[in-house]
Amino acid sequence: MTTYFQAEQRDYLNSAGLRNLRRAGRLPGIVFGKQAANRMIHISTIQLQKWMKLGASGFIELRFEGQDAVTVLLEDFQRDPVTRELLHVDFQQVQTGTVLRTKIPLKFKGTPIGTKQGAVVQIQRAFIEVEALPGHLPTSVEFDISGMEPGASIQVKDAVFSPDVTVISDEKEMLLSVVKP
Repeated sequence: MTTYFQAEQRDYLNSAGLRNLRRAGRLPGIVFGKQAANRMIHISTIQLQKWMKLGASGFIELRFEGQDAVTVLLEDFQRDPVTRELLHVDFQQVQTGTVLRTKIPLKFKGTPIGTKQGAVVQIQRAFIEVEALPGHLPTSVEFDISGMEPGASIQVKDAVFSPDVTVISDEKEMLLSVVKP
């Protein structure tokens, strides 16, 4: 499913200009891609926050007034370390027919049975880095963790992808573990 955001081009702004833009409810960002020039933009902060609360995965279509829409993926965002407010967002432009390297978000379902025995769930990674053509990219990777006992863990190699997806993250990288405190 594609999400749509109304976006506007922006000129270079100093820190005071960016602060005024944020006060007006707009989030500064940038769109970058392999065969495209970087574009400085701004979008609605509230719309992006709502989308992030719903799971924040999949393609986004940025619509510019009087121009063609641009399909992108959320690559990164920055938050204020104290207030946790969004400060900036980075989007990677999707080009059909070009292999894309991106981070696929992880979703964990359930509560491990080990937590009833006093164990604690530790999430080490929130994403797996992969490469694939845009049409083959999954929107997220889901794990059912409800049957996990203390001492159990999930690594990158436990994720299942189609043969069209190349995993870049190290297969031994830890994603989640259930440990005794």
